[in-house]
Amino acid sequence: MGHIVKAMTAINQTTPTGTDDIVAAADATAERLKVVREAIGTVIFGQEDVVEKALVTVLAGGHALLVGVPGLAKTKLVETMGTVLGLDARRIQFTPDLMPSDILGSEVLEEAPGGGRSFRFIRGPIFSQLLMADEINRASPRTQSALLQAMQEHHVTVAGVRHDMPRPFHVLATQNPLEQEGTYPLPEAQLDRFLMQVDVGYPDLASERRMLFETTTEESSAVQPIMDADELMAAQRLVRRMPVGESVVEAILALVRAARPGEGDTAVDSQIAWGPGPRASQALMLTVRARALVQRRLAPSVDDVVALARPVLQHRMAITFAARADGIDVGSVIDGFVGKVG
Repeated sequence: MGHIVKAMTAINQTTPTGTDDIVAAADATAERLKVVREAIGTVIFGQEDVVEKALVTVLAGGHALLVGVPGLAKTKLVETMGTVLGLDARRIQFTPDLMPSDILGSEVLEEAPGGGRSFRFIRGPIFSQLLMADEINRASPRTQSALLQAMQEHHVTVAGVRHDMPRPFHVLATQNPLEQEGTYPLPEAQLDRFLMQVDVGYPDLASERRMLFETTTEESSAVQPIMDADELMAAQRLVRRMPVGESVVEAILALVRAARPGEGDTAVDSQIAWGPGPRASQALMLTVRARALVQRRLAPSVDDVVALARPVLQHRMAITFAARADGIDVGSVIDGFVGKVG
C-alpha cells in the first residue's frame, strides 16, 4: 500500500503527462477506487451497477439523476459516497413551497457597531461539494431552475454578485417514477445538465436476504473516509487524459448521430421526436474513460459505450406520440441503436 500512497501524492502534486506517468497514476487511482467501492458495498447491498454508475458520474465531473421507487437506498447511497470520498455532503428535500433562496441563500441587512448598515450574504445548502437533491421534481420550475447555473457554470449570481461553488461540485438528484401527482417534470434544458440518468432497480434475492440480517440486528458501523477532495479532483483530471481508441470514438459518434431525426432514416424519423445533442457525445467520451478506470483498465472499449448508452442518452431524447401508441419506449429504441454499434 505504501507505493500507492506515494503515487497518489505524486498525482496531487503534478499532472501526469507522459504515458508512463498516466499508467502509474491510473494503477494507483484504480486501487483507491476499488477500496472506495468495497467501503460503499458494506452499506449499500445489491446495487453494484448503480454504485458504479454513480462513481463514474463523479469521476467524470458531472451530475446524476437517480430514478427509482422509494426504499431503494438512493439517499443512503449519496450519504455514503459523501463520507467515503471525503466530501462536504448536504441534502435538500424538494417540496412545492421551496423557494430559490432556500437553495441558494439570501442577503440579510446587518447593522454595524458604528451605526452603519450593510448586506451580508448567507450561503444556502447548495454550497457543498456533494449535493443530494431529493425528489427534485416536487419543486416548482422556478426553484428547479435555481440549480441550472450552478450545475453548468459552477457559480451562482445573487443580487448581481457572483458566488463560486466549492470544488468539486456534484449534484445527485432523485426522482420517483411512480408518483406524478403534485410534481413538475424537469424541463429538457435541465435534464441535459445531468451527465447520466441512473435507473435504480430492486436488489436480487441474495442481496435482500443479506440486507434483512445486517440492517435489522446490530447497528451497522459507520464508513470512514477513503479519499479526499484533492484526490478526487486529481482522479478527475486523470480521466480526461486517458487514451481513447479510434474505434471507441467512431462508436460514440455513430450511436449519438443515429439517435437524431432528420439524418435520412425514415424509421428513426417516425420514432424519435428529438434526439441527443453534442453534449451527449461529450458525456459518453468522459464516462467511458471513467468506467474503464473504475474497472481497472487503462483505456475504454466499445463495450463501455454499449453499457453507458442508456444512462447517457435516455433523458436526452424523446419518442413520438405514434411510437408511444405502438408500445415503443426510449429504452427499446436505444437498444436498437446499440445493437448496430456493438
